Formats: sequence, C-alpha cells, structure tokens
Amino acid sequence: MYDFHKDKQRYFNWQYETARDWVIPFISADREIPKDAKVLEIGCAEAGVLKAFLDQGYNCTGIELSDSRATLAKQFLAENISRGEAEILSRDIYDIDPKKDNMFQYDIIILKDVIEHIFDQDKFMYHVQNFLKPGGRIFFGFPPWHMPFGGHQQICKSGFLGKLPYCHLLPAFMYKGLLKLFGEKEATIKELLEIKETGITIGRFKKIVANNNYKINASKFFLVNPIYEKKFGLKPRTQLGLIAALPFINNFLTTAVYFVIEKN
Repeated sequence: MYDFHKDKQRYFNWQYETARDWVIPFISADREIPKDAKVLEIGCAEAGVLKAFLDQGYNCTGIELSDSRATLAKQFLAENISRGEAEILSRDIYDIDPKKDNMFQYDIIILKDVIEHIFDQDKFMYHVQNFLKPGGRIFFGFPPWHMPFGGHQQICKSGFLGKLPYCHLLPAFMYKGLLKLFGEKEATIKELLEIKETGITIGRFKKIVANNNYKINASKFFLVNPIYEKKFGLKPRTQLGLIAALPFINNFLTTAVYFVIEKN
C-alpha cells in the first residue's frame, strides 16, 4: 500500500482537494461563508485544508501542536503568509486565550480529523467557544470510533494489522498484545492506545454538543470517506439514510461524519 503519510506534499494536495470539493461546499450549504470571513483551523497539520480556504479569499490562521508539521505548513503557505493572508501557530490550543493573545474571533473554525485525538473533549468544546465569533460556526469531520478503521490502525508497520478491520475494538490489554506480537514500535503502540482513549462516537459527539449549549446545523454521514478517493481510489458515497438514523449501529458502518455546529 502506498504510504501517503510520508509524502507530505501529496498529502497536502489531497487535503486541499478534499476541503475544496467537500468541506467548503458542506459548510456553504448550511449558510454562505461571508467574503471577509476569518477562518481558524485547529490541528491544521501541513495546512492543506487551510489552503483551500485561502484560495477562496479568506483570512486564515492555523494552530498545530507539532512543531515539525507547523514548520511544513509555513513552507507550504509561505506566499500567503508573506502577503499577510495566513498565520501558523505552533501552540497548544489550551494555552491560548484569544483576548490576551490579541487574536481574532473567527467566523469559521475547522477541526478535520482532530476531535478524535483530543483528551477531555467536553473541556475542549467549552474552551473553543472563546475563539468563535457570535453567529460563527464550527466544522467537525471525524471517523466514528467503531468504524472498521476508527482506531487509525492503518498507521501500523504490519500490513496485516493495517488492513485488519475492527481490531482496535479489542480490550486494551489484548489490543496492546496484538500490536506487540506483530512488532509495532513503542511509539506507534502509545499513539494507538491514546486514540483508543480519545476516539469518539457519533452519539458521544452529539451529547457533548448539547451539553455545551451548541446546536447542530447540518450533518452528513459517509459510507465511503471523501478522502478515500485520494488514498485508495474509492468513489465517495454518502451513507444510507436508514443506517445513518440508527443510533450505535451507524458508528460501525460509517467511515466519516461531517457536522456544522454553532452556539445556541
């Protein structure tokens, strides 16, 4: 299998195209994005998603915890940064106070494939409202925990484990033993066990949204995640309405969900 995580330029391009073709139209279908909108992406990685918003003329800020990925983002967006259209911060979101740090409040906040990596998601959902402009919206895209590869086991060195669906649902001690048996590095095992702690279901996401006084404006469930077209050559497909409507069951058969939320 092609290791797309190592080719950062290609992965940047895939994220850019997916945001351009799927994320921006999904947000715009809920309500048109203002032409002068300010966009924040939390966990922007190499900033391929942000580049799609920049090309639409929006002012963009990316926050990325990994110094190395933030450095690449600055390289990929060098022209936009030099023109004052973009800014990349290598910081922990919890260490930032928009008022004290003299930051904007944002019309659109993006979390694509990020919420499932965050510890204490209730705390995060409360904190992120500090960055949101009144009437602003937050986009979330994530793989439900119970879906075949919701544990991100595709990062395994072992080709067998990388293609083994649902193995992340084993009890933690059994999952850890399986990873060790197939020779995975300690760093990989640690990352996968952390995802086992933070992975989020559709039901839990909706509960966190309600608990923090947000409302869901729009949602979309995918049988085939749009980015799978880039990674695996699979045509994106939305989930059947009946399956999407079935609590708990929908987690096992849905490879990605998109949500737009805003404060009540």
